[in-house]
Amino acid sequence: MQHHALSLNIAKQIALTVACAAVGVHVAAQDAGVKALPPVTVMAKANPDPVEKSYRKMIRGMDLFEKQHGISPNASLRFKLLPRRRQTDMNSIELEVLGSNAAVPVAVAPDHTFTLPRDGQALDEDAQVTPNRKAQSMTWRTEIRTPGLPPDTRRLGDLRLECKVGMEAGLVSGDRSLFGRIVGAVFETPAYCDRNNPRYLFFADRPLFSVALVAGQRTEVLAVSRLYAGASDDTGLSDALSDCDCEVLVDRTYELPLGDRSWPDDTLVEFEYMDDE
Repeated sequence: MQHHALSLNIAKQIALTVACAAVGVHVAAQDAGVKALPPVTVMAKANPDPVEKSYRKMIRGMDLFEKQHGISPNASLRFKLLPRRRQTDMNSIELEVLGSNAAVPVAVAPDHTFTLPRDGQALDEDAQVTPNRKAQSMTWRTEIRTPGLPPDTRRLGDLRLECKVGMEAGLVSGDRSLFGRIVGAVFETPAYCDRNNPRYLFFADRPLFSVALVAGQRTEVLAVSRLYAGASDDTGLSDALSDCDCEVLVDRTYELPLGDRSWPDDTLVEFEYMDDE
């Protein structure tokens, strides 16, 4: 639908431009007898400043998931779109893989997740994965979930792989702000996820009260400094939250000791939410 509407808009703009050019040439020819200029190609884009990601990088993330699927053997990979601004409309998002010639529509589920098709032409053209939303209006993450887990829990191995694939796919939306420079300096490879305390932000389904790790008889409640994008600490990041891709989801963010192998991949991450009784 978006591609069809875009084609109509382009056609209308080209028609208007050609008509104006024709009138100008006709008047100029009458007044000065000048030779008509050759036609000019007019390019238009419905959304000149989209929030988009590299198709090649996202495919590399998919390749990494397949290579390290053993971390989450029963899970599948999806990508997820999340709001970054309060005014962002998350309804009826249209998504396309757009290259110089390639235009591959991508279906977005009601929960704002999607899978990415493999397309050789789009890969060759270094295409972009482009929603019909403006830059800085949304952010991106991976979603890797093992089915059959208890309610309000995630599996640590799934989240470890989410971080690695997200890093490889270049999904974290940064900018040139202080916060963007801080994360940009360390968010370079999936190996970052093997650190004991990576500053990789995960998003829970609802505003959080607490997060706990549970492995057998061992339980540990995460410190509050690992919640809310570190807004409770004194590192100065709380002053830069408007530059973080967690801006409107800060009450849902949490960090995990991904590289601490004393917590096995089957460790459960248990959530208590603000709206729990």
